[in-house]
Amino acid sequence: QVQLVESGGGLMQAGGSLRLSCAAPGRTFRNYAMGWFRQAPGKEREFVAAISWTGGTTYYADSVKGRFTIFRDNNKNTVYLQMNSLKPDDTAVYYCAAEINPYGLGDGGQRDFGSWGQGTQVTVSS
Repeated sequence: QVQLVESGGGLMQAGGSLRLSCAAPGRTFRNYAMGWFRQAPGKEREFVAAISWTGGTTYYADSVKGRFTIFRDNNKNTVYLQMNSLKPDDTAVYYCAAEINPYGLGDGGQRDFGSWGQGTQVTVSS
């Protein structure tokens, strides 16, 4: 399994930006599609964004499309989530995860992801 560690969360005013990082030490990182998910208080965990193992294909939830960007640096074994134009509705614990099977696109939904990180809190004030 890929071990994951998220960082970069914090408190931000609406309209601001944050960049989340997810480090995955180990040479197997580059073989896996990666995803970001979030869970707000009282709500189920939901998909935010995903990137294929090559980095060539990305997917976004409608709620973040045009505001968030997922990208990866395989040389640093890290995937990022750049979040711009933040809204109070973006407040949640954000998790990164790796697809269970290698060489995937990341388009299969939460059931295809395992190796979850511990999460990082993002709070957006109005």
